[in-house]
Amino acid sequence: MGIVVQKYGGSSVATSEHIKAVAQKVKRTKDSGEDPVVVVSAMGKTTDRLLKLANEVSSDPSPREIDQLLSTGEEQSVALLAMALHDSEVDAVSLTGPQAGFRIEGRYGSGVISEIKPDRIHTLIEEGHAVIVAGFQGMNSLGDVMTLGRGGSDTTAVALAAALGAERCEIYTDVDGVYTTDPRIVPEARRIPVISFEEMAEMSWRGAKVMHPRAVELGALHGVEIHVRSSFDDGPGTVITGGKNLERLETRETVAGIVHDYDVARITLNAIKTGPGTLSKVFTPLAERGISVDIIVESGAGGGAADIAFTVKKSDFDETMRITNRVASTLDGAAEGEVDLGKVSVVGTGMLNRPGYAAKMFSTLGEAGIPIRLASTSEIQVTCVIASERVEEAVRNLHRAFELENVSDTEDNGEDYRV
Repeated sequence: MGIVVQKYGGSSVATSEHIKAVAQKVKRTKDSGEDPVVVVSAMGKTTDRLLKLANEVSSDPSPREIDQLLSTGEEQSVALLAMALHDSEVDAVSLTGPQAGFRIEGRYGSGVISEIKPDRIHTLIEEGHAVIVAGFQGMNSLGDVMTLGRGGSDTTAVALAAALGAERCEIYTDVDGVYTTDPRIVPEARRIPVISFEEMAEMSWRGAKVMHPRAVELGALHGVEIHVRSSFDDGPGTVITGGKNLERLETRETVAGIVHDYDVARITLNAIKTGPGTLSKVFTPLAERGISVDIIVESGAGGGAADIAFTVKKSDFDETMRITNRVASTLDGAAEGEVDLGKVSVVGTGMLNRPGYAAKMFSTLGEAGIPIRLASTSEIQVTCVIASERVEEAVRNLHRAFELENVSDTEDNGEDYRV
């Protein structure tokens, strides 16, 4: 038996009764002979409530103080879970991110883990304790608390599993695994028993909310097997992994799932002068402001001019428009944008080597009368930007066209996995 890292999200610890139920899961892990190290998020909507308070007391709250404030949400959760474990006769110690050895660098609100010093955790495990760690946070070089941004508890858990050499990392949430698409849109969607790191990361980046993409990428980098399970039942969930379970060669299903995202805005620079360094002039100012760009499409307008279209998050739309308007004016062009958009993506490994997947996606949307604003492809995904009010319709049509409701839901019984 070895170390098992478990992560419980906000919905899993939203109430005192939920916290007691989590304590029982941790106790069962401890009683089985494994050493649980538990990462916990803030209770329910605590983070949203704290942000609302910050904006009520300040018109422009300091990013440093925001991190100080938000870190208290996780600190409440770990202390309460440790208390519940004590009540269940389990020796437990709660630690903040800094106490657990997390060193963070970067910007307040969106830090990245630079180092984990798990000596204290190892000592507590050797003493027989269950260790409860606050997710989402660590300490920077100034000794200040710094957070990892939304979804950071997933990243905390996988990084900690890598640092501790854990047997696996279990992510407990309010769903019972990863599905071929959102079952709220397509009731026939199937749970995927095993999925590759690459497919899960792409699905996460493209809109699937069950796992944070940074966490999946860390799992791939360090070989940490991730299990996604429900906090509220004991089902098998979904295993995110590489290795022998995915060696299905040409017999495997290529498409893993259909994912969607409503957080999409489009910017187009029309008829701008082109030449060496044009793209740098457009995108460097955005990078300097921390604005991430997704799909980029350039089309020639003739006469040394071109149109460049790209997507950003809706929250970045206004600032992106301000920047691109300035850039476009220096290049004798103009910028315009659109916010009522969404993305739908078909994700699966090996698509580039199997012709027809992009064509099937485009024809399916065309037959449904859904116009495509922008499109991008890679060996693992085809993504289309469409009007936001047509997203759910597109998801249903694509799930049916790729026959994902018929994917075998084979469990780990020695048979071939199909993702």
